[in-house]
Amino acid sequence: MVKKHQEPLGVLQQVENLKNLGLKIDDEERAIEFLNNVSYFRLIKAFGIKEKNSNFPEGITFENIKGLYIFNAKLRHLLFAQLEKVEVNLRCRIANYFSCKYGIFGYKDANNFRVPEYHAKFLADIEIEIKRNNKAAFVRNFKDNYEGGDLPFYALVELFSFGMLSKFFKNMKNSDKKEIAKSYGIGYTFLESWFEHLAFVRNICAHYGRLYNSNLSIRPILYKQYTELGVSSLRVFASLICLKHLLPNDEHWQKFIVKVSLLVEDFPCVNPAFMGFPDKDWEIILSKSIEELN
Repeated sequence: MVKKHQEPLGVLQQVENLKNLGLKIDDEERAIEFLNNVSYFRLIKAFGIKEKNSNFPEGITFENIKGLYIFNAKLRHLLFAQLEKVEVNLRCRIANYFSCKYGIFGYKDANNFRVPEYHAKFLADIEIEIKRNNKAAFVRNFKDNYEGGDLPFYALVELFSFGMLSKFFKNMKNSDKKEIAKSYGIGYTFLESWFEHLAFVRNICAHYGRLYNSNLSIRPILYKQYTELGVSSLRVFASLICLKHLLPNDEHWQKFIVKVSLLVEDFPCVNPAFMGFPDKDWEIILSKSIEELN
């Protein structure tokens, strides 16, 4: 049966509606203030866990839901900083390798890729990006001052989104993907999978989406050592596993683990299992090499 759309509710009506659905609200003024800054739909539809009768379970409070929202936002910020490092690093390695092997305009030749149809789509996409960024100083410089006005690959790659970079890598020849993956000490099938997954997670972060208690539709391939420890590829802990292998295991990574741990501690309403965190020793899993976990 098709449902009718709900009529809009003012903030005061939103609060009354939540109370009627069994949500405990101790401080209505604070709830009103929060709903004036964060939409009812974004907050309740994403983080308000309801029972089958559409009512809230007994004991659930507005502060619980607000806490989940704030936790999710803070987790996103922590994760985005690490994703930025990976994106910049992958962009650099792909640009250096591909430019040196095929030349600075080798990206134009379909013979340098696996699937010609994908390459044609790629060329169409980069034309769109060049036009969209035609006022960027480096784009104007190559167009105005260099023969042919084309962008060399090492410059062109700076216009790629993370998702576009992932697609470019996916259509590279397997032998080329192997060489880039080798610099990370992993197989190219893993890198390709992680690349696509992290591009998806990056978009969630960039668009203020939900990571907490969310099944991620683009799943990474995980080493069996992790699946044997109970790590699910559906949840965001799998994203942390991917980052672990693509970033140096140095003081910055260790500080990131500590920040995640402190963030979880700061929000008692958070259940780490809802993010795919193992019951125990998840910090050790993120800290140690895969050889040390055997």
